[in-house]
Amino acid sequence: MSGVANQSGALGLAADEVVRPDGTVGPATVWVARSTGRITGIEPGRPDPRARRAAGADVVERADVVERADVVERADVVDLGARLIAPGFVDVHVHGGDGAEVNGSSADDVARSVTRVAAFHASHGTTAMLATTVTDTPERLAASVAGIARAARTTAPSGARILGSHLEGPFLAPGRAGAQNPAHLRAPDRDELRRLLELGEGTVRLVTLAPELPGADALIADCLEAGAVVALGHTNADEEAARRAFAAGASHVTHLWNAMAPLHHRRPGLVGAALADPTVTVEVICDLHHVSPSVVALTARLAPGRVVLVTDAISATGAGPGRYTLGALPVVVEDGRASLAEDPDTLAGSVLTMDAAVRNAAGAVGIKRPAALRAATSTPASVLHDTQGSRGALTVGTLAIGALTVGTLAVGALADIVVLEPTLAVAATLVGGRPVHDPGRLFA
Repeated sequence: MSGVANQSGALGLAADEVVRPDGTVGPATVWVARSTGRITGIEPGRPDPRARRAAGADVVERADVVERADVVERADVVDLGARLIAPGFVDVHVHGGDGAEVNGSSADDVARSVTRVAAFHASHGTTAMLATTVTDTPERLAASVAGIARAARTTAPSGARILGSHLEGPFLAPGRAGAQNPAHLRAPDRDELRRLLELGEGTVRLVTLAPELPGADALIADCLEAGAVVALGHTNADEEAARRAFAAGASHVTHLWNAMAPLHHRRPGLVGAALADPTVTVEVICDLHHVSPSVVALTARLAPGRVVLVTDAISATGAGPGRYTLGALPVVVEDGRASLAEDPDTLAGSVLTMDAAVRNAAGAVGIKRPAALRAATSTPASVLHDTQGSRGALTVGTLAIGALTVGTLAVGALADIVVLEPTLAVAATLVGGRPVHDPGRLFA
């Protein structure tokens, strides 16, 4: 292995297994320009030994591998052997982790908390995430959205890249509240939504709502106008209401199967409408508690390429069993399962991490490894691309987050990468080509 202390020039990551943009896996070298933090090339096969020389002239001549302007002195190659190089995981639904949660009472507190959450999830392979709120008071939701926007603007992430916020509520159906605080559920309110969108300054990326509520149609239109993706969830919507919402522009479903009417052969509801619509992406919490492995497998067969693995992680994630809160609701974590303290039958988010979700999908569920990885990378990234045409790319610091820039190892994409052991355990995580988690000092 060649050291990577040199911060000019190019970094090559070589391995026996690299996930290419078309989803195939094979030996390759991924080239990263340190100056931009972007991928400049993928070279099939093992690396050219000339790339290991101190002088980078031989590499510079190969414009298809490393951009000439980005190689100043030399190219370093890290040979990762039998490990797997994959795009970093993209989690569009995460409430907390490492004892910290997204919701808060001040923007400063929220920004600090979200940064801590992002650092924790990076240690589990997540390189991009949406900080997800739970239903709360108007004042706390406003502070949370403003704080997330502040955290999203960091130019040198120390953990997962914060792409913005996911508002899970407050415009949800009381009968399907789940672990959302029923005291703060409210009818669709265009003025409140517009204020949240303004406070987010373009970083509100995803909004979950119940489409059957009076006034929901206007909220869908407002979200799309602002460039936010609309998801359906925590809802009693029947098939007709779901189809109307999809026709109006909703394109995603929050934790399919959970907090909605079950699939019935005469009343398919939201589940049936989503599975039947090839344009709709569907979240699955693959912790083996929220949805049985056989139903996750069925979902993958019925919606190939549309399944989005999410954690729905709460503050207790990574902190062990005990008593916690989700918003203001007491939660108990035991045997890897989070539930409401006053209603043990109601799940309260999860203590799942994305690497565990991928392992569960590829293991207990039986989904083929490339499809499991796709559900954690390029498919969730595509969720956030749906409305790019209405507002252009979201700017986070100096980096434009747009189509195909996260969730893939394509040329021009951000070098957000997870290195996995053959067991799919995380060996290292890189954000913008910089290691943010490297316990084995692979990049020392």
